[in-house]
Amino acid sequence: MSAVAAEFGKVAVLMGGPSAEREISLLSGNAVLKALRERGVDAHPFDPAERNLFELAGEGYSRAFIALHGRFGEDGTVQGALETLKIPYTGSGVMASALAMDKWRTKLVWLASGIPTPRYRVATAATDWMGVVAELGLPLIVKPAREGSTIGITKVAAVDHDELRLAWAEAARHDALVLIEEFVSGIELTASIVDGRALPLIRIEAPQGNYDYHSKYFSDETKYFCPSGIPAALEDEIRARSLAAFDVVGCSGWGRLDLILRTDGSYSFLEVNTSPGMTGHSLVPMAAREAGTSFPDLCIEILRGAHVG
Repeated sequence: MSAVAAEFGKVAVLMGGPSAEREISLLSGNAVLKALRERGVDAHPFDPAERNLFELAGEGYSRAFIALHGRFGEDGTVQGALETLKIPYTGSGVMASALAMDKWRTKLVWLASGIPTPRYRVATAATDWMGVVAELGLPLIVKPAREGSTIGITKVAAVDHDELRLAWAEAARHDALVLIEEFVSGIELTASIVDGRALPLIRIEAPQGNYDYHSKYFSDETKYFCPSGIPAALEDEIRARSLAAFDVVGCSGWGRLDLILRTDGSYSFLEVNTSPGMTGHSLVPMAAREAGTSFPDLCIEILRGAHVG
């Protein structure tokens, strides 16, 4: 048995799952599985949508690499099950995972802690749509509070034909909790956190500025710049603030924060992802590569941080 295999034991790479992000999770999980095996780890795929999670205990798994995205995988549910089984797992714990998955409650924590985030309102069927427009202006972003990968999100630039209510209805198909957020114009950035350090920022340029589900995972037209090209002092400030935004939510291990940099140099954090993508288009591996860490070494570092509680 190799030293790496002995260090980690039998490892389950949790992938797939029942969420709306299953397709991307399978891509992430298989990439992680391949990388871990390249480094000599005794890693095996495990899909909680097809197997009972409690089989992990009976099959002798000593660690779990969570490559699940969205609900069940990223919201504290699977983390709680793994804690019950006493199997160390990667990423944030139960509380931080649940909180970060809820964009509304993340905003409440950030606002209370002085972390900048766009102005917003929680929307229901009874919301005064024109009152929201008067308060937040146009355009607006309407999104489910507990989904990822831009699922269910609509940008509303006009309200002549009930667009805001229709956007709310689309978001409500995915989640009963819906946010309407001011649209922040500027440079789209992402900050990756791994093991207590903020990696180099990535600047994103999507076709027509539309960084949607397709642009994130399948488009070759989306451009990524790492180094980001923003002034070094500003990048250092944002990286430090990103780490603070990550920590105040209680996150640990690894994750990614998305933010917008305005032309005046101010910035707003949009959300934190506690189980980011690990596909060929994914951003954490890109930032790690810029920092001198290969994809397999990144996977090993994340796995080494597996914990219970």
